[in-house]
Amino acid sequence: MKEILRYSGCFVCGEKNERGLKAKFFYDGSQAFTDVVADETFEGYKSIFHGGITATLLDEVMIKALLARDTFAVTAEMTVRFHAPIQTGDAIRFSGWMTKQKGRIFYTEGTAVGGDGRKFASANGTYVEAKQGLREHLLTSID
Repeated sequence: MKEILRYSGCFVCGEKNERGLKAKFFYDGSQAFTDVVADETFEGYKSIFHGGITATLLDEVMIKALLARDTFAVTAEMTVRFHAPIQTGDAIRFSGWMTKQKGRIFYTEGTAVGGDGRKFASANGTYVEAKQGLREHLLTSID
């Protein structure tokens, strides 16, 4: 298992972003994952973790599954299905993996699951591998 590359200023994984989530992502050879406790700082309604933050974490974990394979890509499309509200204080595992590739297009799936196995959200993503100029720019972000 290895920790996946990150950018220190990133809202999701950046340790220097004061307003960010500071999530650490790991890769086990087949999927990326991070464990997050739903902080009340990011609630939408009282004691409920904001759905937009859940979607953000799903996007990040799916693209981290590609980055772990040294593929630099950007999000083209993402669909999220919310199964149940996440309560603030809940410990959630976000997992993402690649399902297939067609040329420069990568398809992924992801889930947000509680410690008891309850699925809170699932997602499908489509990512496009960055062309050389954009790839070089993205590489300047990596710590």
